Order: sequence, then structure tokens, then C-alpha cells
Amino acid sequence: MDHSQLRAPLLRSTAALVVLVALACHEAPTPAGPGGGGGGGGTPGPIPAVGHMVIVVEENSDYSDVIGNAAMPYLNGLAQQYALATQYYADTHPSIGNYFELATGQILTNDDGSSTIENVDNIVRELVAAGKTWKSYAEDLPSVGYTGGDVGNYARKHNVFALLSDVVNDPAQRSRLVPFTQFATDLANGTLPDFSNVAPNLCNDAHDCSLATADAWLKANIAPLIESATFQKDGLLVIVFDEAGSDDTRGGGRVACVLVGPKVKRGYQSSTVYQHESLLRLAAQALGLKTLPGAAASAPGMGEFFTP
Repeated sequence: MDHSQLRAPLLRSTAALVVLVALACHEAPTPAGPGGGGGGGGTPGPIPAVGHMVIVVEENSDYSDVIGNAAMPYLNGLAQQYALATQYYADTHPSIGNYFELATGQILTNDDGSSTIENVDNIVRELVAAGKTWKSYAEDLPSVGYTGGDVGNYARKHNVFALLSDVVNDPAQRSRLVPFTQFATDLANGTLPDFSNVAPNLCNDAHDCSLATADAWLKANIAPLIESATFQKDGLLVIVFDEAGSDDTRGGGRVACVLVGPKVKRGYQSSTVYQHESLLRLAAQALGLKTLPGAAASAPGMGEFFTP
């Protein structure tokens, strides 16, 4: 018998087996689109679907002034119990550009007094396109649907949803700009929207008053949300500062960003660099939006914060 005739099929089988093993050992990349954790060199990992996404924005404080501060026991307790982004940076100074980054993925302006109505892609546009609900709960907002300038302790620069064309030019969407007093009512009635933006007033967000005041406000107003059955089922809360007080690193300085929810890893700390566009990306992915506005499309994903 010609032994070469036996060796040929054996060699072909061995080569095929090597190829199969190599393919099996190759790790597929994390998808960069909605639902994936990739994008812009982000941390791999799936983003869980959530039913209620809530973002609370505080003001003008360095990371080192917040994390570990005995005057903020409530927020630090959440950071220890749930998850903390230790390398999270704002995008610019002053406030308004950071708020626009959180809503549109673009800075758009650094004029805190701007009254320009911006017509760019934004999270409201994508929420509406996806059939999702939203509200911006702004403390001391004079009335439902108010899009005017500052009044008392209400600052429009901290509520840039009132400067988006998708909101201003549509009565139905404009009615989703509501005073913060509506938040407790909606929570009690089980009518929280899919996406909630929360803007405390100029005192309670630590802009004009102390960090201790801001912490007491969080405990009084946000603890009931976290403890609710609605939130414990499918909620995700992020408490973040808009910009640092005395730090310009990466544009807006290092700030505190705390993630809370039943699907968030417990006692987790991340050392990955994130900025506001990553938080916008997270909100869009968690709510299943098809399009990620502005820089959110290429921002690092935040999948590392969630349990598999």
C-alpha cells in the first residue's frame, strides 16, 4: 500500500482541526452600537436594558472635595455600596457646555447666558423616535413648559432641555419640562418616564450652597427613588457633577460620578477614563436607542459597571 495515500487525509483533518481550535479561541470584539459596551476604545461588556434611567447633576466640585468628604455621607455611602468612576472628567468650563454634552454629545456653547435654541441631534429626539418617554425635573422651574431665563434659584443653563428645538418647538415635548415637585408625585403614582433628567436648584446642587446641603437634598429626595420597588426592578441612577471647581484636566476637571441600581456591580471602582459623552452613550444604550447623538457614538462604553 502507498502510505502517502493514508497520510494525505490525516494531514487535511489535522489542518482543519487547527483552524477550528483557532476560531474557537478567538474572542469576538464587543459591538460598538446600542447595547454593546464598545466604542472609542471603551470597556467591553453588555449594557443592561433598564426601564427607568435617572441622571442627577450636581455642580462645580472637584472629585477630591466630594469623594471621602465626611460632609457628604449619603453620596459617599452610595459610592461605596454601588459603583464609582474614579477617572471621570467634565468636558469644559463653565457649566452650560457640560450640560449640552450630556444631552447632545456636543459642547455647543460656553456662554452660560446663551438663549440660542439648538437644532442638533439629542437624546430627546432619539427618545421620541424610539417611542420612549422623558421628563426634565428642574427644581424651582416657574411652571410646566417654561423655557425662559433664570428665575430665583432656577438656572436655565443647568436645564438645557429648555434650549433644544425638539422641545421648544413642540408643545407636547415642552410639557415635559416640569418642576421637581412632580418627581415625587410621579414616583408615588408609578408614572416615572423612561428617562428622567433631574436638576436641583442653585443651592441644592452645591453651586451656591455647601456640599453638605447638596448631600442632605440627595438623601431626602433621591433615597425614596432608590428604595422604591419600581427602581429596584429595573432602574439606573447616575449622580454626576457637571464640572470641577478648580481643575481643568481634560477640559472640565476630574469629578465624581456614582452609578446606582440593581444591575450595577456592588462596591465597584473603575479606573477607566470617561467623560460626559460616555454617560450620554450609556443612557442611550440602556434605553435601547438606535442612534447615539454626537460624540456619544464614539465615546468609551461603560459596560464594566454592570453584572454580566
